[in-house]
Amino acid sequence: MSVEPIRWRGDALELLDQRRLPHETVYVTCRTAHEVADAIRNMIVRGAPAIGVSAAFGMALANQRGDDLRFAAIELRDARPTAVNLAWAVERMLRASGDPKEAEAIFREDLEANHRIGRFGADLLGQTATVLTHCNAGALATAGYGTALGVIRAAVEQGKHIAVFADETRPYLQGARLTAWELQQDGIDVTLITDNMAGHFFQQRRFNAVVVGADRIAANGDAANKIGTYTLAVLANAHGVPFYVAAPISTVDIATADGSAIPIEERSASEVTDIGGWRIAPAGVAVRHPAFDVTPARLITAIITDRGVLRAPYDESLRRAMS
Repeated sequence: MSVEPIRWRGDALELLDQRRLPHETVYVTCRTAHEVADAIRNMIVRGAPAIGVSAAFGMALANQRGDDLRFAAIELRDARPTAVNLAWAVERMLRASGDPKEAEAIFREDLEANHRIGRFGADLLGQTATVLTHCNAGALATAGYGTALGVIRAAVEQGKHIAVFADETRPYLQGARLTAWELQQDGIDVTLITDNMAGHFFQQRRFNAVVVGADRIAANGDAANKIGTYTLAVLANAHGVPFYVAAPISTVDIATADGSAIPIEERSASEVTDIGGWRIAPAGVAVRHPAFDVTPARLITAIITDRGVLRAPYDESLRRAMS
């Protein structure tokens, strides 16, 4: 990707404003941990690994300003409760007393991890394959390269012929606005569909695999990802299509026994009732907006991590990988 989602300037963090893509490429400058927390909360930056990296730099800014690191950690951690990478990065920065060099290490490690995920995952795809993905788990959701899209990028780099179908991913449209744009930038074959078209294309036997990211993976392999992922897992299972979750090992929350204990963020009703600032629903209608759902481990064919491809029983393979 020629566009960098996260840029560290030594005394400021520049974040690509993903709310304005694909129409504008604009960076938001953050000079305090509070501003980074706001950027995370307001979806200027999104995607579990990118949130974690951004929070690490937020802690570095707090250190440089002489701000209370504990207070900064609380505010950053609370900005998006589902993504475990956020809490992981904040805790690591606390142990390092907010040292900017530690944040830079977290950035580099995420980028390297994404390339390893890509190489491991690419081996699971045939020489010619059509892959369905959901939300955006690409360069924009990470320090660069991507997790689910990293698998696709690596396969293309190996000379494989990969076509991608991208769910639009209502209500925030990360697939339509971000994944389609990212893949177009790299010249990768991409077709955009609405979320409720997936079943039709499964029925038509169009997909060879589903590859998605994750915001948190429980100790038993249950995986939380953007709302609508569980639906795809059920469809993939019903049609005999492999369903892969691609995520760095930092996304695994070994302290959470299973998916029922993963906190699910409930976001603003306006993201459901409005599209692009235009209201599409009647005033006063009741709205629910869980931002994530949980895919049970039994529906996951494999979890592609930076430490290898893990298979069931996940409680054993995840613990081995983490040790």
